[in-house]
Amino acid sequence: LYNFCSVASWSVKIVDGISLGEAVREQHGKDESVHRCCPPDVVVFPRCVEEVSALAKVCHQHHLPIIPFGTGTGLEGGVCAVKGGVCFSLRNMDQVLDLHQEDFDVTVEPGVTRKALNAYLRDTGLWFPVDPGADASLCGMAATNASGTNAVRYGTMRENVINLEVVLANGTIMHTAGKGRRPRKTSAGYNLTNLFVGSEGHLGIITKATLRLYGIPEAMVSAVCSFPSVQDAVDSTVQILQAGVAIARIEFLDDVMIDACNRFSCLSYPVSPTLFLEFHGSEQSLKEQVNTTEDITKSNRGSDFQWAQDAETRNQLWKARHDAWYAALALRPGCKAYATDVCVPLSRLPDIIVETKKDLIENRLTGPIAGHVGDGNFHCLIVVDPKDPEELHRVHLFTERLGRRALAMDGTCTGEHGVGLGKKVLLHDELGPKAVQVMWDIKNALDPNNLMNPGKILQ
Repeated sequence: LYNFCSVASWSVKIVDGISLGEAVREQHGKDESVHRCCPPDVVVFPRCVEEVSALAKVCHQHHLPIIPFGTGTGLEGGVCAVKGGVCFSLRNMDQVLDLHQEDFDVTVEPGVTRKALNAYLRDTGLWFPVDPGADASLCGMAATNASGTNAVRYGTMRENVINLEVVLANGTIMHTAGKGRRPRKTSAGYNLTNLFVGSEGHLGIITKATLRLYGIPEAMVSAVCSFPSVQDAVDSTVQILQAGVAIARIEFLDDVMIDACNRFSCLSYPVSPTLFLEFHGSEQSLKEQVNTTEDITKSNRGSDFQWAQDAETRNQLWKARHDAWYAALALRPGCKAYATDVCVPLSRLPDIIVETKKDLIENRLTGPIAGHVGDGNFHCLIVVDPKDPEELHRVHLFTERLGRRALAMDGTCTGEHGVGLGKKVLLHDELGPKAVQVMWDIKNALDPNNLMNPGKILQ
């Protein structure tokens, strides 16, 4: 490591961009998950892709693991330094590089966050809608294929990334769709862009992302609707989508979660299964969307809509939804939250939520449920005492049962959080040994020394 720091400082000329301090290393050795392990041995702060490349070459020469770090908002231990090594903190690369308003695309560096990009776009009439809740870095969102509340209308990161600049383990700089290229679609060669989207830093370091943008809708309106059962709420969702309503957001909160949100965000919604909905479009199209949706929810015993029409009220509503993590934590002060997610076909959503709630009660666990119901994706926010090993063991067993329950219903062990440390076994069971072997073959071709974020994704 001394040789690494000496060579890196001399070759890249970033003497102030290397830290061996314990506090800095601890900060960069954890995310928002419950996974904890040793911090990296050293943290570097490159300022451009050339420095990233040069540092990667030094790591490659000395066989040092490389762990990319954005904002540390991940939920599956993706930044933990399982084998020590060098953490590449990309926060200093924070420029919006190329905005093409007429082409609806933008290129950003890895330190640019979702909120920072939309603030930059505020006066252009454009926005980037993928919203995982946390103010995550956009390249980090690409690395985990993040999505969030708007995915039912605008898709996940996979559908919204046009091109990536990536530094491989040996320091090679590549562009997944060709340098400077930003077509809206292509049939040229292998889809390397989507290979790196969702790769969780396991194949390379994403140093630029070219993203799709969208016009800000003429009008937006949000609503809240309560139901007597989970089945009624999900039936409404399916029928809304079948009716062709271009719903922008449709979020589910169970009775425990809505009660926690009421308490934390000073709301007064009925404590029962609830949908938060949002509609985007012209004034005329909104009327049609809302009328159709109201008819459907009423036919499924839904309550009258409680409206949030002005921007301030809408922001308050969705802030309450995004604060679900903190609302869950407030149920047990002094404890920690562990969020796990799965995704199943829509028709199986009522079954898995009912079975999951029963599992939580039987195992004496506090776990409010919230989900992107339009995708069949939901989160269980388990609040646990980190000093109670017996409770931690029960949480571990519960999350494994939840993942297997989703697989048994033709779903996936993770809809948007990623695999990281916690779901490697489940990934093997989900994809099967042949698919996992192909993933290993790709990993070995790009990173034969297993330096890129080792110990994650693959067993």
